[in-house]
Amino acid sequence: MTLFNVRHLTEYRYARPVRFGEHRLMFRPRDSHDQRLLEATLAVEPRPAEQRWVHDVFGNCVVLLRFDRPAETLTFDTRIRLEHTPQHGPALSTDAAALTYPFAYDPEDLPDLMRTMAPHHPDAAGEVARWARRFVRPGRPTETGHLLMTLCYAIRESFSYGRRTEPGTQSPLQTLQLRRGTCRDFALLMMEAVRHLGFAARFVTGYVYVPDRDGSTTLGGGSTHAWCQVYLPGAGWVEFDPTNGIVGNRDLIRVAVARTPEQAVPLHGSYHGAAEDGLGMRVQVNVTTEGGAPGPVTETLPETLPEMLPETLPEAAAETASTPGGPAARLPLPPASPGAAPPGSRRREAGKAG
Repeated sequence: MTLFNVRHLTEYRYARPVRFGEHRLMFRPRDSHDQRLLEATLAVEPRPAEQRWVHDVFGNCVVLLRFDRPAETLTFDTRIRLEHTPQHGPALSTDAAALTYPFAYDPEDLPDLMRTMAPHHPDAAGEVARWARRFVRPGRPTETGHLLMTLCYAIRESFSYGRRTEPGTQSPLQTLQLRRGTCRDFALLMMEAVRHLGFAARFVTGYVYVPDRDGSTTLGGGSTHAWCQVYLPGAGWVEFDPTNGIVGNRDLIRVAVARTPEQAVPLHGSYHGAAEDGLGMRVQVNVTTEGGAPGPVTETLPETLPEMLPETLPEAAAETASTPGGPAARLPLPPASPGAAPPGSRRREAGKAG
């Protein structure tokens, strides 16, 4: 068992005071047998006029924040502490019938799995499906675990990781053709590839622990991270991180799961003002083990964000920041594991996983 501490800061800056619409924030990790939340705090400046906690359709914990006064900066500072028990690879408890591919899901599970089994993106020429079938032994059964691990490692070894600030996630076909992307792109490519093979897969957003940030080959550790889960009878939802070639939950801290990346944006909201009012944003994420004393891992986005739209605040990963002009509002969190931009406003994603 490992004790992890996560500090995550997002700070937005504006040329003049602007008004803010509702913001939706996902930062509270999902409690489970392999990770147990011990402590969580949220500090926001300016202080929200209203804070409301809900569970989304996937059971993720979401906080909705509303503001009643304009400001030149907006900061979100979250800190979490949790116990983490690593599990490696598809568990040996996988049902015997699912140890080789192809296999069939239990008819009782199918109604709940079907939407996560269906490909979500166009593949008119069958390129993604054809690439996925390369990992299946033609004419004879393929070991399920070997198929999934080989596909995961193939993305890690054959694709180039590249951080970017553009909004959204590349389509699986675009990632396959470019052989380049972020952790969100790689997670989505693996999801669509295994869906073409008949597996149920879903998207995960959270954090990755990097033992040595300087010189480490583990990518995505300077922001939120993304990977995917594949459902295996008997083993349940198994973690696959194609960015780093991780199978199992080692070094991965789950915050939210969803059917698509768009449903698992760590932070989004809006501001009321002109596009040129947005001066930029800063994201800082530190994931450390108990007793560690790391230096900050800071990511500063461009001073100007030409893509930023009026009435829009970038969607981003949340976290801690210094508070100009006074202490940050320290907001109470819900006792146990237990929205969006105003109508007509458009959203932009930035500073997100990978």
